[in-house]
Amino acid sequence: MKPVHWIITTTLAAITAVGAQVRVDKEAFGKSLGGWDKRSHTAAEYALSGNTYRTFKPEATPTPTGGLFVSVRIDHVRGWLSSDDHATLEITFDSKGRIESAQSNIAIQGRSISSDVIVGTGEAVRHVADMDHAVQVGTDLVANLTAKLLREKIVEAGRVSFPAAVRHNYNLLFQAVRCDPPAAATGGGTEPEAPTTEEKPAKQEPEAQATEPAKTAPLEVKPYGTPEVIVPKDR
Repeated sequence: MKPVHWIITTTLAAITAVGAQVRVDKEAFGKSLGGWDKRSHTAAEYALSGNTYRTFKPEATPTPTGGLFVSVRIDHVRGWLSSDDHATLEITFDSKGRIESAQSNIAIQGRSISSDVIVGTGEAVRHVADMDHAVQVGTDLVANLTAKLLREKIVEAGRVSFPAAVRHNYNLLFQAVRCDPPAAATGGGTEPEAPTTEEKPAKQEPEAQATEPAKTAPLEVKPYGTPEVIVPKDR
């Protein structure tokens, strides 16, 4: 019978290898934005349509279904005498790295404008290529966000183009998502061997010491006819 700890180890290894691991390549994402700040290494600044934006490193959290929830903060840098505008981009990926849903929120002058949750799963998209599927979700997200900005009568150039900056980050973030294959599929791992108990050598009894034969007095050989001399014993 195999030890209990061996069974537990084997079970955990099997559970880990069931699905692929979804992750965000943060270094690749930062490089696509022009590179993370060399001092803090937490944000990247770049220009779009004559305006300056700042994106911070994404925060990623595993989902209960084996996917990934990613949140990114984006700032519209407005200058020294003006407060920056802020936006968040939230994307949920399934266990295969496919986008399940996306949503964005923009805060401008104390007003918060949130897009609808754009859902990207279901029968209608199961047979669509992943890239086309991601493009459709991003298009719907920006269109929804832009329409809500226009209803708020926001016309400043940098603010009107904020949804475009969100879409820019959306596209680059999608390309930075990695879906690593499970360990069992890449290594062809072997089943861990059950620990074997070492057999202790049988205790050897000390060999009986050979007893030396009793020493006998040497035979005294005398010529025939030699008279026997009797030595008196000491008293």
